[in-house]
Amino acid sequence: MSDEYWGYHLMLDCSSCEKPAIMNADHVSAFAKELVKEIDMVAYGEPQVVNFGTGNKAGFTLVQLIETSNICAHFCNDTGDVYLDVFSCKPFEIEAVKKTVAKYFNPENMKANFVARQASKEAIALPA
Repeated sequence: MSDEYWGYHLMLDCSSCEKPAIMNADHVSAFAKELVKEIDMVAYGEPQVVNFGTGNKAGFTLVQLIETSNICAHFCNDTGDVYLDVFSCKPFEIEAVKKTVAKYFNPENMKANFVARQASKEAIALPA
């Protein structure tokens, strides 16, 4: 990944993760801390892990600020699905994100979308 764009945005949709893992605040927080290290970022504060919502929308939301932007994830208790966004103006390794997600949540399936962003150019989808 080159530095020619202002930002890099990875969106991972993960299905049927291990429910005990996604429903444990300490585990979600540990995931965020390891992910920051694995993609060579610098955390700005502690991960925020909040459980809220009702019905099929209930679950944790994770926000981890990093010096170059943020990591956000939404965890669905009902289905075990995880929706993760990593956005940074510093390039990062997509495979490192996937590997860390697999280690912590063991999804049955991962669908990745990756976009390079630049305000003065049209955003482009890149292979993930």
